[in-house]
Amino acid sequence: MRDEDGCDTANAPDAPVASGGLTLPLAAVRTLHLAAQGLLAPPRRKATQDDVLDAIRRMAQLQIDTIHVVARSPYFVLFSRVGAYDPRWLDAHLAEGRLFEYWAHEACFVPIEDYGLLRHRMLDPSDMGWKYAGEWHAKHRREIDALLERIRASGPVRSADFARAAGEKSDGWWDWKPEKRHLEVLFAIGALMVAERRNFQRVYDLTERVLPHWRDARDLPSRADAERALLLRTCKALGAIRADWAADYYRLPRRPYTEALHALADAGELVPVRVEGWKHDAFVHRDYATFAGDAANGALASTVTTLLSPFDPVVWDRKRAVALFDFDYAIECYVPAHKRKYGYFVLPILNRGKLVGRVDAKAHRTQGIFEVKSLHLEPGVRTSGRLVTDLRRALQRCADWHGTPELKIGDAPGELAAALLAE
Repeated sequence: MRDEDGCDTANAPDAPVASGGLTLPLAAVRTLHLAAQGLLAPPRRKATQDDVLDAIRRMAQLQIDTIHVVARSPYFVLFSRVGAYDPRWLDAHLAEGRLFEYWAHEACFVPIEDYGLLRHRMLDPSDMGWKYAGEWHAKHRREIDALLERIRASGPVRSADFARAAGEKSDGWWDWKPEKRHLEVLFAIGALMVAERRNFQRVYDLTERVLPHWRDARDLPSRADAERALLLRTCKALGAIRADWAADYYRLPRRPYTEALHALADAGELVPVRVEGWKHDAFVHRDYATFAGDAANGALASTVTTLLSPFDPVVWDRKRAVALFDFDYAIECYVPAHKRKYGYFVLPILNRGKLVGRVDAKAHRTQGIFEVKSLHLEPGVRTSGRLVTDLRRALQRCADWHGTPELKIGDAPGELAAALLAE
């Protein structure tokens, strides 16, 4: 069953509507957030291709990252929500036009119905910072225009279709070939779209071919309407929101959003609530306000135990993760090895509504081994029998999905490592 925005509502149980004067404990706000993110209950059946699209619609966007010591982040984020599934389903949704790629939070897969909400960024990319190389565009406009005409005449291209000059070597991730930079400019201004991915490489084609029915003059919402819609998408994806969280989800302009959130409340889209221990104004999306009372009295709670990607919406806003979960999380893969505290690609552990620890993991696909290099529990988390069982099952499910069914437990608190191995 889907709501008016096309999102699956099966993970949102019914309960009495909360009044605007409701005071919620922090645990209830966490529950509403996890419900909105599709992390309220474990999957009850085998995943389908539609479940993948529904999960993205629920989150509103799915961040893309290329690191693959475990499954690449977009695939991993979906696994955390729908369980074992075929990663080719995500690729198929893109190739068949149900998703598109653009700069949302960062580079993201976004439901195609939201194309118009991001179109203003393409038409005026001047505020996008490094994501639009304006100086490069101005300097190489002739070559960029020629590349666009080549694609128009000859069809889609990949960056890999252009060889480096003889003897030229790459110095790293951002040492792009000129043609790659040209393609990224054309992508940023909306002249090109990603038609599909092959082995995770972007295939670029003309926007008019990928989205032939779109017309700016007919279909483009006003900038104000688009921003309001993005703010409302943010509220729905988070379940509960504070004004200081509003800009991050879609990288909206940094400014106060308290007045805008109150306006959405006046329009009936949000319900104002008080949260114990917070001084900030807080609001619950109307779709989740209907069962805020059950979340407040403990009748509704998350029962999910899973690993999260570093680029999962639950943790990508560091301040929000601290406010909601008292979990201070920083991605360390871009930090020099000797400065890392927890590891290269650390996966937060979600256990029954709390972030209880983090795992530095690596899937050794050839050997069939899923290595837990280190496992750290948060201060105050007790190694109970239930936690050990939850963790062991979550780790094994993750390992099995990667095709690396043999678990190897490395550095972990002594009693926990022994208990996991005993399990």
